[in-house]
Amino acid sequence: MTKFEVGVCVPVMQYGPERATPRWPEIRQVAINAEAMRIDTLWIPDELLWRNESSEPRGFWDGVSMAGAVAAVTSTIKVGTWVLSTLHRNPGIIAKTAETLDEISQGRFVFGLGSGHAGDQAHSFGLAEDLVVGRYEEALEIIVPLMRTGRATFDGRYHSAHDLIQLPVGPRPNAIPLLIGGQRPRLLRYAALNADIWSTYATESNTVAEFVPRLEMFEQICDEIGRDPGTVGRAAGLSVNPLEPAGDNRDHIGGSTEQIADALRTFREAGYTQVDLMVEPGTVAAFDALAPVVEMLAAD
Repeated sequence: MTKFEVGVCVPVMQYGPERATPRWPEIRQVAINAEAMRIDTLWIPDELLWRNESSEPRGFWDGVSMAGAVAAVTSTIKVGTWVLSTLHRNPGIIAKTAETLDEISQGRFVFGLGSGHAGDQAHSFGLAEDLVVGRYEEALEIIVPLMRTGRATFDGRYHSAHDLIQLPVGPRPNAIPLLIGGQRPRLLRYAALNADIWSTYATESNTVAEFVPRLEMFEQICDEIGRDPGTVGRAAGLSVNPLEPAGDNRDHIGGSTEQIADALRTFREAGYTQVDLMVEPGTVAAFDALAPVVEMLAAD
């Protein structure tokens, strides 16, 4: 039976109504403690700046820098990007970044990849705001061959690579696990074609009811292209606040150890192979409060 994995997102974003900033000593402690409690993966978000008309902006530390730092202060836990944005960077450099992070982690890196976000943060940084999925599709034509064969040649409308070679290579050439995020059918198809793990996240509710239709859609796409969906990991991204009482699990999952564990079990029962938790608030205490939940799930 495949192990049901639990990952956590490292707190690299400002949190709470006061927009508290997580500092490196706290982030480092979260990573060390997560490794000690046998969390499976530390995920580092790759975001830039969130703006909302009803609240103060929320800033993020650079995801690539933090992924390297977290990999350097841990030794056994997997470290992944959640997810590297093809909108932010050149695709050949993204592949080089992934190989470098696998070297720093000595073979513990999980390469999470996605199309990135348009809207305000793209506009603020002068990034492309249109045809985001088309740009992503072309980026995959370079990134996937580089990661799986070590070479890429491609001429597109937005991206190109000319006899590009992936050098140097880390401890797992052509074999770094690739996680591809996607919510909509076109993006799910990219995951079905290329990913070792498909990842989706809560948008309106942290209940399994939101996630079951996406899994059914993903399995249908796998059938259409002739891929066994059982060969692809299926990851659900959820918000969890272990310091809050139980509620309806729409904004986040809360409650006792048993209540949180039971909520996460529903995803395993529905066919997901892992849950990746966005922990609120982004404090060491909140992350440490997950330890008995992880222990309970491991004992199943």
